[in-house]
Amino acid sequence: MNHDFARTLTLLRKEKGLSQKSVANSLGISQALLSHYEKGVRECGLNFVVKCADFYNVSCDYLLGRSAEKTGSTILVNEIPDGDKVDNKNFNIITTLNKKLISNSLTIIFEMLSRCKNNDLIMEVSYLIMIFIYKILRILHRSEKKNNSEMFKLSEYVANDYADASIKVAEGKIISIIKNRPVDKLHKMGEDKVNFDMSTKTLHEKYSALSSSLFNLIKNSEQKISDTIKSDK
Repeated sequence: MNHDFARTLTLLRKEKGLSQKSVANSLGISQALLSHYEKGVRECGLNFVVKCADFYNVSCDYLLGRSAEKTGSTILVNEIPDGDKVDNKNFNIITTLNKKLISNSLTIIFEMLSRCKNNDLIMEVSYLIMIFIYKILRILHRSEKKNNSEMFKLSEYVANDYADASIKVAEGKIISIIKNRPVDKLHKMGEDKVNFDMSTKTLHEKYSALSSSLFNLIKNSEQKISDTIKSDK
């Protein structure tokens, strides 16, 4: 049974503010049957999937959880929009400052990773950052009761703990790769090993335009950590 279909079917209806009764009538089935489909109690046929795709103007791949895009397309590197070119006119000074500090620091990290050419390391670092962002999104999402839980596959009751566990696993794999102690068939650094030289001198020389952002991010982070330590005493 495809649980993604049930979740997405419910999400699309709620996003449009439609009742089960009205959607069921439009799709030519009973409200009870639609309820079963949305709860994942019963599995529908392919014809109904196509009918739902047409009704909500989305692809079958999106309905079945095979694509994150409603059109069913697979996003390509050159199609990903540049966040720095998005209209930021509503950003205040604090928002703009912190976004630049984080964005510029990430640019340095990924430039370092690109030189090591170890895809396992690149992916594990990427997953680590993605999960941190995911955790923030979940916190912001549940602040509004009107937000639909069907936007996420995992229940909020387990998502946070599993995210924390995934973070620790990713951290462990990153350390294992760098120290040439592979786990779960991860490749050793071998000839791809790069000396991640991070002295203030080398960072400034290699990333003159971005290094100040990284240094400020370090300073702000350590200040926050120090404040936390002091508050626990």
